[in-house]
Amino acid sequence: MRTFVDDIAALAARDPHRVAVTGPAGSVSYGELIDRVERLAGALRSRGAGPETVCAVAVDRADAVVATAAVIRSGAVFLGLDIEQPPARLAALARSGGARMLLTTADLAGRLTDLPVPGPPVLMDDPAPAGERGEAAGPDERNAAYVSHTSGSTGEPAPVLIEHRALDTYLRSVARDCRLGADTVALQVAPQGYDASLRDTFAPLLAGGRVVVVPRAVLMRPAAPGAAIREHGVNTLLSVTPSFLSFLAGQPDAADVLAGVRLVASSGESLRPFLAAGGRELVTGELINQYGPTECTMTSTRRVVPRAGEAADIVGEPLDHVVVRLVDGDLAPVPDGAVGEVLIGGTGVARGYRGQPSRTAERFVPDPLGPPGARLYRTGDLARRGPHGLEYLGRTDRQVKIRGHRVDPAEVEGTLLAHPGVTGAVVTAGNDDRGRVFLTAHVTGVPAGVGDAELRTHLLRSLPPHLMPRRFVRRESLPTTRSGKVDRRALAASGGAP
Repeated sequence: MRTFVDDIAALAARDPHRVAVTGPAGSVSYGELIDRVERLAGALRSRGAGPETVCAVAVDRADAVVATAAVIRSGAVFLGLDIEQPPARLAALARSGGARMLLTTADLAGRLTDLPVPGPPVLMDDPAPAGERGEAAGPDERNAAYVSHTSGSTGEPAPVLIEHRALDTYLRSVARDCRLGADTVALQVAPQGYDASLRDTFAPLLAGGRVVVVPRAVLMRPAAPGAAIREHGVNTLLSVTPSFLSFLAGQPDAADVLAGVRLVASSGESLRPFLAAGGRELVTGELINQYGPTECTMTSTRRVVPRAGEAADIVGEPLDHVVVRLVDGDLAPVPDGAVGEVLIGGTGVARGYRGQPSRTAERFVPDPLGPPGARLYRTGDLARRGPHGLEYLGRTDRQVKIRGHRVDPAEVEGTLLAHPGVTGAVVTAGNDDRGRVFLTAHVTGVPAGVGDAELRTHLLRSLPPHLMPRRFVRRESLPTTRSGKVDRRALAASGGAP
């Protein structure tokens, strides 16, 4: 099949000198980009990369564009690893994702020796020389394109397999529906290792635009996003969370910074806190509210947010290649205006969870109204359909969104219980006075000399920052229901009271 990398290569052939990527080391043209991609893809193929071979990619943000495209070009499966996360976390993701190869750089290879990946890594610094690129093995549309992890019901990250037809259809739809073009200048915001980074990077390149890459540590400094937007003439933000928008809005020059941005696409959590704080007035361009789970290739519905007069959690209508159904507890359709669970079908539905057949069967169900073999993904989200599309109403289970990341409190609980001083742990979610979601850890058995800092240090050895509880509450015991289960509702209602 023809992949999005083929489309970018065709653009490079027509206009090789057009700038494709601007990063810390300068700018790279489309011609240079594709030449690097081809050389690296050849190195991967010569080492055995091909359809269904999972290749873990652990590189700096500046190298990620070439690395990701090269894996796709080689026919293999991309598994992005955020090198800023703890080594234990990276090892767990590589293991569950089924990584058989590692693509990195010489500088980073020494930090990644504990990854459970067979054989020596492929180094971007030492690609195959010209003439040793190996035979191209183009993927089939039903081959896996990438693995993206999301929280599972057990608290362990669940590896989601997305196929080429889903990824390519989606990226092309973003370029088309968001009217991206040769004049698009997009800031790469999403962290490496998360599927949104694919949208950030490759939708603009598909349209002949330019991607601006800034180191993540720099990007999160208060004045850095505004400086990058101004310096590079950024006019498009494709993957920002409401939390990041609020971060931008909190800067004294926010209005001037956003004045030249004509498109802001937000996803990952509710826009309500941002809009309630008057954020819509800061975005003079088009503001899009996107909704969709990882299991359905990033985005399933989209809504242009008007200036005023509409609920903040309306997430709009399905994309052209997406089907959305609302059902009751028996999976029967509910009428418009009634609350139901969101089930999503269409081209974007994932193959399933790698190595988890029972969970795949539970969450991916046959679509009785679709063509033979069609499936629906049970999101666990609640919504109702109104005149402007879907209105998101929350979750049916414990998962929550924090700064754009789907979080299962069970993952934090399991890690806390691994601490020798913790005998019991329950993590609850709440909202502060600005509507932001945060975690509270209720723990028992913690010795008096063990402070919050030690518990956070313990968690940071294996968990990323967005899984850190804001508060730790020490308790003599955990309340239980009549059936003997921990009473999570009572804990959540008690807040910080011991």
